[in-house]
Amino acid sequence: MDWFDELLGVMARLRAPDGCPWDREQTHRSLRPYLLEETYEALEAVDAEDWPRLSDELGDVLLQVVFHAQLASERGDFDIAEVCRGIVTKLKRRHPHVFADSVAETPDEVIDRWEKIKREEDGYQERESAVDGIPEILPALQRAYKLQKRASRVGFDWPEVSGPRAKVDEELREVDEATGDALEHEVGDLLFAVVNLARFLDVEPEWALRRANERFARRFRSVEEQAGGSDGLSRMDLEEMDVLWERAKAEEA
Repeated sequence: MDWFDELLGVMARLRAPDGCPWDREQTHRSLRPYLLEETYEALEAVDAEDWPRLSDELGDVLLQVVFHAQLASERGDFDIAEVCRGIVTKLKRRHPHVFADSVAETPDEVIDRWEKIKREEDGYQERESAVDGIPEILPALQRAYKLQKRASRVGFDWPEVSGPRAKVDEELREVDEATGDALEHEVGDLLFAVVNLARFLDVEPEWALRRANERFARRFRSVEEQAGGSDGLSRMDLEEMDVLWERAKAEEA
């Protein structure tokens, strides 16, 4: 028995009538936050280039896949073999330049072929809009990015970067002029415009903002340390804080 088979056996044992009470009461819905959490922890390991940790976190992600497959198998919906068969079939179908006689010599050609094959698959034909099928549960920045990419594929896009750049300025002016309930609307439009500019610059906004968050947290901790802690920082004025902030930035240069 290999390790994957043993994992399947462990999962089945946990779900058995005399198995683990916690595992036995789980459902697809109750497991949703764990799948999301484990995925983000794996991404953190990638960002940190911590490969031993990534191995561990990928195991946790795999557990979630196996757990959902076990639940589905008990209901008679599908099993892990069907999950594997489905992805193998999909990969071979969408890579005809590897598994058939088609030719694709560049990554862009591969992506174009991939999207064309997707449009020919069952289920895709049911979509009425180019932006259908993008999960609403995605983080807002990531969903905005995908919506814009889909629209761009059918020609709904600026011809050059000056277009989305000017749109950011336009939306910022509208934020300045907005009041009351309209302010949330205009701030949303501004964020959407910034995402579009990032897309045009080949920057993934979700990851760009994550890295900006990390920089801010790292620099703020440095500012706190220079000030002797949060109490010392709270006794400073903004000008003094700014000096410490610039020093923290310089330390990273």
